[in-house]
Order: sequence, then structure tokens, then C-alpha cells
Amino acid sequence: MRIAILGLYHESNTFAEHATSWSDFTDYDWFEGDALRTAMADSNNEIGGMLAVLDEASADVEAVPVLYAAALPAGRITEDAEERLWRTASDALAEAGPIDGVLAAPHGAAVGQAHPDFDGWWLGRLRELLGPAVPIVATLDPHANVSSAMVDAADALLAYRTNPHVDQRAVGREAAELLLGQLRGVVDLDCARVSLPMVLNIERQLTDDPPCRDWVEKGRSLAAEDGVLATSLILGYPYADVAEMGLSVLVVTDRRVSSTLARQVAKDWADHIWCDRERARPELVAMDTAARAVADASDLPVGLLDIGDNIGGGSYGDQTALAHASIRCGALPLFVALSDAEACKACVGVGIGGGVDLHVGGRHEPELCGPPLPVCGQVENLTDGRWTDPAPRHGGRVNYDEGPLAIVRTPEGLVVQLSERPIFPASLGQMKHAGLDPRSFRAIIIKGVHAPVAAYRDVVSQLIRVNSPGPTAADITKWNYQNRRRPMFPFEAEATFP
Repeated sequence: MRIAILGLYHESNTFAEHATSWSDFTDYDWFEGDALRTAMADSNNEIGGMLAVLDEASADVEAVPVLYAAALPAGRITEDAEERLWRTASDALAEAGPIDGVLAAPHGAAVGQAHPDFDGWWLGRLRELLGPAVPIVATLDPHANVSSAMVDAADALLAYRTNPHVDQRAVGREAAELLLGQLRGVVDLDCARVSLPMVLNIERQLTDDPPCRDWVEKGRSLAAEDGVLATSLILGYPYADVAEMGLSVLVVTDRRVSSTLARQVAKDWADHIWCDRERARPELVAMDTAARAVADASDLPVGLLDIGDNIGGGSYGDQTALAHASIRCGALPLFVALSDAEACKACVGVGIGGGVDLHVGGRHEPELCGPPLPVCGQVENLTDGRWTDPAPRHGGRVNYDEGPLAIVRTPEGLVVQLSERPIFPASLGQMKHAGLDPRSFRAIIIKGVHAPVAAYRDVVSQLIRVNSPGPTAADITKWNYQNRRRPMFPFEAEATFP
């Protein structure tokens, strides 16, 4: 049995100004054929798990790595990139020869300029290409906005169950085992989705805390029922203004036990969540409130999660509003990482030990998200942005290559890390590889919400999720949605389910 592995992976923020181009994929994670195995076999993501199961299987099973293409979260995928991604994938599949099954890795919240349900579109094209007899099992990020097209295209869909996503490799293994079970006639896969008329605020999406912790546990208890093979809580992605936006549940069952089991279990689980929906209302902490709490704190350091500039959600990584508020309140020494290619190059130009007088960051929406930050100090270090972190981290990456980085320290105690592109803060290696001790700061501004928790919770006394401005701001009631369903909780009081 020849099993193809194919991933086209993007989380698209439709409120972000910067579109996602073809080069954003080819310059970030682009692996074809054997290069996919080399890059990901030892990773902690789903591809690594898929490869491990197939390699451990009997001699009649062959993994066929086809293509994995991913870009940093940003705005909609351009029409040119959509077409070229699918053309490359379909050509690579044709060159791979006969295929008995496919393990697919979409994100679930990809939005194209031509195809708003990009993942449903390319999975549908994949189904058309393969025909109805070749099984497809796909993994999803729980920040997916799952569509009927995705469910119709695949024999089974399952998502990571943790946020931060530290179980990606395990879910990849699970997907591969389900596919092999289908091919060997051990199971007959059935998959059902129930979509609730509600949006789960990003601030509430930590799976270690209620309500998500309890909803995931409910799914685990349902998975113990005879015939239930997998349950996935889909948290949804509120920054993609599409018709499918919102929370949903996925249940995979063995159709041989019951042809209606998947739908019934999914409906029961969704009913349970709907009755508990009031616990999903977010806690929105203002920037000045958070900054004053840091200034008064005795147990240090404090992590400030800059929700509005969440790089993992499609923001720019250059917003300064929270840094300005922290400095005003005396929350120093302070660390902040900012994406500013021009300033980074200026630091490289003067070298380690050189003095700089710069205004950094604040390139996007400065009136709302903060003007450039004045930085007058010394270049303390320059690095190539490479480090290794073997621990399971959000995103599953082990080897990091973020490009040139500069560390600038001011006499007042502000430390700024400057990069040519946004750095997704999933690993403490971002600071440690540059010689910085995270525990030496009063506050660390972290450009994320839940993804950084897996790394940073070991070094901070507390994490404060801050309602800062930007294209990933926590107060979603202020976004101008054009395509979402109506009514939906918490936007409209008249929302009902079912």
C-alpha cells in the first residue's frame, strides 16, 4: 500500500492587510518529495507522526512524501498562490504514481481570494483527482473553521486536542492508524460535524483551563463509547470572516457499529457545549491595567501576552502599543521582540558593541497600534536566528531558522530583539540562543495568546492576556464581519441551537 502525504497549510486572517503570496510559502516551509521526510520525520508535528506510523507498519506499506507547503499566518492567500499551490500538489501526486490512500494536512482556516474555503476547495479537488475509492484522512488545527466541503472530501477529519498544540505528532500517528485501518478493512470510517452558532473568543481557547478543558474531557469520555474512534473539539478561528466561522465538533466512528453513531455523538456533545456557553465569555484586560500590575508585581518576571499583535494569528509582529504602556508604568527591565527589517540591518551595520539611536516597529496602523518605539542604546548581540528546541512546542518545530536577529539594550532597561520577519514565539530559544536570561526581566512582552504558553509558563510567575489593539485584538465584537452566520452567540442574544 502506497500512502501519500500532502499538506497545504495556512491560517488566514481576513482582517490583516498583508496578503499571503506564493513566495510566502516557498520562503517559509516548502518541502517536496524526500525533502519532506528529511525535514519532518523527527519533528513534533503531524507529518512526523504520520511518517513514524507508516515506517513502523508492515513491509507492504510505503510512505510517499509528496509536498508540504506552509506560510506564516497573514492575510488572504492570493489567487495566483492558490492556483500554483494546487497545480504543484496535483503534478507531484501524478509523478508519485499509483496511490492507495492519502494523509492530508490542511490547517482548516485557510482563506483564498478566489476560494474563501480554500481547504475545502483543495480537498475537494483532491477527492476529484483520486476518485471515491481512495481513502483520505486529514488532520486539522483546532483553530479551523470546518466546512461541509472538508467533511465531504475526507473519510475522516481529526484535530489536535491541545492548545498550545503539543500533541500534533500524536494526532498525526492517530490519523495514519485510522487510514491503515480503513485500507485493511478493520474499520469503515464515518465522520460527522456539528457546527454551533457561536464564536469562542481567542482569550478563552486555552485547553488547560475551563471551559475548553471540560469540553475536551467530555469529548474524551464520548470516545470511550463502542464504535467511536476519535473526537475533536474545533475551537474555530474568529479572525477569518467566512460563513463557516465558529465552534464545531467532529466525531469519527466505525460505520459498521452504526450508520448514525457519528452524527448522534456529535449532536450530544454539541448540546452539552451549548448549554455551557456562558462560560465562554472572555476576560478582557486593558493595556494600562496589565502594565500597572507588572509594575507592582513582586514575583517576577510577568509575561504579557500581546493578543492584538498575535503573530500566530496573522498579525505583523511590529506593534508597540503594549510596550509604550509598559514603559509609561515603569515595567522595566522589559523585553520585546519587534519585526523591523530596516532597524535590524542598521544594527548589523554598526556591529556588536555599536551604539544606535532608532525608532523601531510601529509600521502598521501606528495611530491605533502604537507609533515607532524610540530605542537609544547599544547593540548587545547579533545572531543568525538558529537554534534547536526538541521539546514539544506549539507548531511541532524542532529546528528554528528565523534569519538575522539583533539585540539592543538601553540604559533604562529596555531590551529589544529586532528581526527581518515576525518570529512566532513558540520557543524560549528565541531569547536564550541570544544570551538572554528570561528571568532577568520584570516583564516579557510575548506576541501571542496561548501558543507561547508551553514554553513561557516555566519561566514567568504569571501570564496576563492583554486586550491590545491590532488585527488579532481580543474584543471581536468590534470587528466588521460581512460573511459570518447570524444570529451567533455572543453577538446576538437570539442565537439558538439546534
